[in-house]
Amino acid sequence: MFSALGTAHAATVVALGASNTFGKGVSRSQSYPAQLETLLRAKGLNVRVINAGVNGDTTGGMLARLDRVVPKGTSVVILQPGGNDRRKLAADNTPAIQSRLSAMGIKVIMLPNGMLHGLPHQPDGQHLTPEGYHSLAEELAGQVAAALGK
Repeated sequence: MFSALGTAHAATVVALGASNTFGKGVSRSQSYPAQLETLLRAKGLNVRVINAGVNGDTTGGMLARLDRVVPKGTSVVILQPGGNDRRKLAADNTPAIQSRLSAMGIKVIMLPNGMLHGLPHQPDGQHLTPEGYHSLAEELAGQVAAALGK
């Protein structure tokens, strides 16, 4: 789905995280990154949001694939570490991810698990519903627009 704005000079935003970034349990178009792109474009911003969420991922996995999933020229990364490090007794690599992105000149917007509280969840209690992902995208839209200087 390309708007009249096209994507030639679109600002790139990467959503990096685990299952709630991927959009586990909903269609790809209902994930928060897809809904965020739609909201930002509706505000007139020429932006492309890449969904780099992987179900079950840890911050170690995110760090390992960082260079592969964050293209050169990316303006903003929304980082959602999730709870898989704790669940899998893995080291928290969030500071290393933030440091690497900073060194690349990329603005980081943190998406802590606390932002998911109070939003509609699927029956598993862990993952958001399409409406929950929409509410999350709405919450993030202003932060992303500000980070892009819009």
